Amino acid sequence: MSSPLLRSFCSLVTTFGSFSASRNKLVAQAAAVPHLCYLRQTMHYQTEERGHPNSTEYRIYFKNSEGKYISPFHDIPLKVETDQVTLVIAEVLFNMVVEVPRWSNAKMEIATKEPLNPIKQDIKKGKLRYVANIFPHKGYIWNYGALPQTWENPNHIDKETKCCGDNDPIDVCDIGTEVCFPGQVIQVKILGILAMIDEGEMDWKVIAINAKDPDAKNLNNIEDVFNRRPGHLEATVDWFRKYKVPDGKPENHFGFNGQFQDKDFAVDIIKSTHEHWRALVQKQMNNGGIECKNISCCESPFKCSADEAKAVVQSAPAFGAAHPVSPEVDKWHFV
Repeated sequence: MSSPLLRSFCSLVTTFGSFSASRNKLVAQAAAVPHLCYLRQTMHYQTEERGHPNSTEYRIYFKNSEGKYISPFHDIPLKVETDQVTLVIAEVLFNMVVEVPRWSNAKMEIATKEPLNPIKQDIKKGKLRYVANIFPHKGYIWNYGALPQTWENPNHIDKETKCCGDNDPIDVCDIGTEVCFPGQVIQVKILGILAMIDEGEMDWKVIAINAKDPDAKNLNNIEDVFNRRPGHLEATVDWFRKYKVPDGKPENHFGFNGQFQDKDFAVDIIKSTHEHWRALVQKQMNNGGIECKNISCCESPFKCSADEAKAVVQSAPAFGAAHPVSPEVDKWHFV
């Protein structure tokens, strides 16, 4: 029987229909491996840390259930396989790669231009990037991450906003209760989407909730969030509008007058970004500097062997002690 990863690309490029679901599985954590790496188990995936946390060399690599190194950008399926999660009603679920835990400041992100696309901390002007604490918020106000196998194409002009994509996977805000860890892969219900325009680029923000959250059964669309969580979405718009101001940049703007679009609209945007990703890994368009090395995309000329992928990770520095973080990261900003 072929693995879900090997089947995922072929199945996703031909269908975007509903999935029925069965068995529930819990997140488990593996033990540390001294001097080499730190391992964490998350659903069918394991992460391996390399380098020193809080340093420019720090990376989080991914393995699949077979122990093979993979790209979280290209090898993790966009949609949840049918045997992973059970819901009371039929629901299409999506995999989310968590980059930044709620209430943290380090701007962690999938390294789209590095082989196997590990998670790393963003760097601006040679320094590690931390988002500011915009009063009354502490760091990110949700678990923040990306949907795998999606790409906001910088050559595609959105018909509504007239802006091109930002050359990244589509972003997701998980509004669930659990505080996740970087590299955790969770299954989410899509609720809506916000059209943020960041320095002239289209930067969609999907609003979703962890499918195993106790409140997931009560949140099925963006209106449910407004009704059951007063102020949460308003705070989200405020956060995205102001979070770059302490760095000397102007406030961000939004399409649709800052109004959230509904679940169906969000799924259509996700579907579009998946199709752009498909063309990217099939080398049907300019890759914009994106690294497309993968081990499972059956129609991709960038597909590599497990040994090649392993060599990429082994060339990275060994895991080591975390570097100290400046107390400036905890400073309040009033804007």
